[in-house]
Amino acid sequence: MEFTAEQIAGILEGEIQGNPEAKVSKLAKIEEGEKGALTFLANPKYTPHIYKTKATITIVNKDFEPENELSTTLIKVDDAYKSFSKLLAYYNEVKNNKVGVELPSFISETSTHGENVYLGAFSYIGENVILGDNVKIYPHAYIGDNSKVGNNTTIFSGAKLYSETVIGNNCTINSGAIIGADGFGYAPDENGEFQKVPQIGNVIIEDNVDIGAAATIDRATLGSTIIRKGVKIDNQVQIAHNVEIDQHTVIAAQTGIAGSTKIGKYCMFGGQVGVAGHLTIGNHIKVQAQAGIGHRVKDGERLYGSPAIDYSNYVKSYVHFKNLPKLVSQLNKLEKKINNNE
Repeated sequence: MEFTAEQIAGILEGEIQGNPEAKVSKLAKIEEGEKGALTFLANPKYTPHIYKTKATITIVNKDFEPENELSTTLIKVDDAYKSFSKLLAYYNEVKNNKVGVELPSFISETSTHGENVYLGAFSYIGENVILGDNVKIYPHAYIGDNSKVGNNTTIFSGAKLYSETVIGNNCTINSGAIIGADGFGYAPDENGEFQKVPQIGNVIIEDNVDIGAAATIDRATLGSTIIRKGVKIDNQVQIAHNVEIDQHTVIAAQTGIAGSTKIGKYCMFGGQVGVAGHLTIGNHIKVQAQAGIGHRVKDGERLYGSPAIDYSNYVKSYVHFKNLPKLVSQLNKLEKKINNNE
């Protein structure tokens, strides 16, 4: 895709200083800019690069005044960083604005879809599936029977939605994500052998949810595993059966949440956090990376460590933990001194 400075200025409501017909077809860091590239300058420490960059167009703040000659066309805006981010979103939207059905693909005669739908090659749409408007299903994605996908949702290549899965509006399901696989449900019989407990529930994902690559969300044993609106889930996160995650919680990579745990609103989980099953985690919780949670957590707590404890207590305890060899040595000396005095 190719854009002129005039087109970009129109999108960003910016002012052009230079050639309005300058054209760009790629994005670059200012220090790596080359002909045909668009870049931006927001951090003052990168200012020296603007006089050396070969980028064709550079987005800058309105108060920027060059002290030396420039070879790049400027687009002046109120906030260069926000404007560049806006442009990235626009570029991504245009790039992914695919429509139509590619062959070969399978679409059940009992499925229905809205307007401007894209179905990539080798995608599979099962029985009684309902797809909303502007849904994008990329190649090799699988949508199981009786599933529903809301408007403006994108499902990238290789993602799998098992039967009865419900996805809301404006969601993104990244490559390799598996939603609705059986939960880890087994019960021992009289011989101590584990027998599978049928998992007949489903997964419900509400609006504006992002699911990272290779994340897995298991279907419920009964009822639903529920991801509420605005939740953001990173790559390789495991969410077990009957878990509920409330609105606008964010969960970083490799976190695992065991079955039937309820997590509140506006929580933040660092990478590789482990959460035991059947717990209630409050609202506005912050959990540091690699923490292990095995108990109920009240609203507003900050946790660290494994097993996780209050963040402030952990930091204080860690200071002493680092000094344990020294403290033990001091104790030994005191003990020896006391024994000698006896």
